[in-house]
Amino acid sequence: MLQGTASHAGKTLLVAGLARIMAQDGYSVAPFKSQNMSLNSYADADGGEMGRAQVVQAEAAGIEPRVDMNPVLLKPTSDTGSQVVVHGRPVGTMTAGTYHDFKMGLLDAVSESLERLRREFQVVIIEGAGSPAEVNFRGRDIANMAVAEMADAPVILIGDIERGGVFASMVGTMELLLPEEQERVAGLVINKFRGDRAILEPGLDFLEGRCKRPVLGVVPYIKDLRIEEEDSVALSDGSGRFSSGNDRHSGSGRHGANALWPSDVRDSSAGNGKAINVRAVRLPRISNFTDFDSLEACPGFDFRFAEHAAGLADADLIVIPGTKSTIADLRFLWSSGMAAEIIRKAQAGTPVIGICGGYQMLGTKILDPQGLDSSAGSVKGLGLIDMETVFGPEKETRQTAGEVVAETPLIPAGSIVKGYEIHMGRTELGPGVAPLLQTAAGADGAVSADGLVIGSYLHGFFDSDEVLSGLLSWFGCPVELPLLERGLAREHEYDRLARELRASLDMAKIYEIAGLA
Repeated sequence: MLQGTASHAGKTLLVAGLARIMAQDGYSVAPFKSQNMSLNSYADADGGEMGRAQVVQAEAAGIEPRVDMNPVLLKPTSDTGSQVVVHGRPVGTMTAGTYHDFKMGLLDAVSESLERLRREFQVVIIEGAGSPAEVNFRGRDIANMAVAEMADAPVILIGDIERGGVFASMVGTMELLLPEEQERVAGLVINKFRGDRAILEPGLDFLEGRCKRPVLGVVPYIKDLRIEEEDSVALSDGSGRFSSGNDRHSGSGRHGANALWPSDVRDSSAGNGKAINVRAVRLPRISNFTDFDSLEACPGFDFRFAEHAAGLADADLIVIPGTKSTIADLRFLWSSGMAAEIIRKAQAGTPVIGICGGYQMLGTKILDPQGLDSSAGSVKGLGLIDMETVFGPEKETRQTAGEVVAETPLIPAGSIVKGYEIHMGRTELGPGVAPLLQTAAGADGAVSADGLVIGSYLHGFFDSDEVLSGLLSWFGCPVELPLLERGLAREHEYDRLARELRASLDMAKIYEIAGLA
């Protein structure tokens, strides 16, 4: 089990990297995190909802993700409440206090999932949550030492040196653990180090002497690593960057994000010599912001998040993301002036694409008669497509693929789009409004009369090369511009992460701690 001295220590990436290494070395390996708090979620092959962090780790291990890898998912609905998802299905929305009492009843669900993975795989790498030394949670822990005890797993403790105070956080964490918990800690790892390791050596000697545990390695700060990290990580600002465990997006705009591309391709731009300005609306309750990684990574696009109306002024393409609260975030668009700017830009011919909740916002009205999403009851939509959405108690979660059947200059008809749906609400199209996609489950999405405003419920919409090439073609980018399958890019990055960890960690000792040859 990997635990951190605090949130954001880099546990998610290190689990992914170790999973990749062990898979390369011939072991069948699965990730596990008992409880995740995230608005970045995923639907597995059975339609169960889980956090994306374990999806990334499963991909690194070369296996299909499934909800047993994340049996408890918390999706925040406010500062003090979350929707609780157990084994892939929502069981209710609870305040922090209510969940604090409820969660101890989830230990059986955690144990069941863990045991299923242990029966099937040779190795399970468990990720902790936050810190194991939160004394206010002692006795009500379902994510750290209680899980280590349940699995009888040795623990490796991760410290983040980038934020400073790593020696105090390591020693302090060990001091606050109970004696039996301290016994489980088998080694220490320093993460996100920049500089000359020789200068760090006295501190490492101090740690080993004070904690009486070996330092298993010092992992460098890895620049431009394009792997999704912590689920709960927030967008850092409106510049298109995300904060992450290792420098996933260094620098603003597309240049840090395009590190995978050859320099001659990376510097390509639209046919008029100018990059295409793609601006995604930074909603207060944004979910699944990783939907736009492919847009950010694709040459020719200058992708950034816009936090206010002025941030949309230079947009050549506007994207409206998904959200955990469509009505509340739509009201934010109206009150902030962003709605008026989106409408003005759309009327002037700027394409607008909405995904999931962003798709619902494109219509004339959103109705919530049962108060499931908001107490507002209803709210006026952007009115860019003649359609209405009505919220009901059913939640759609499934993987799907669809063929573009609408007439839109943005994406060629016949293009295949793959993704997954996680949403509440049903959208009814007005007379004459064409659906965007035909899927196995029926029609999805909608297109405006001029074809320049489109929406879809499919997360992962922009991961299709056909979608990206269609958008590039619309903006006059050279048709011969090569595209890179996102899956291949991820494989490249998982291998790169594994190489970095092999070079910086004592893998022989880690295998010994895990009881493996």
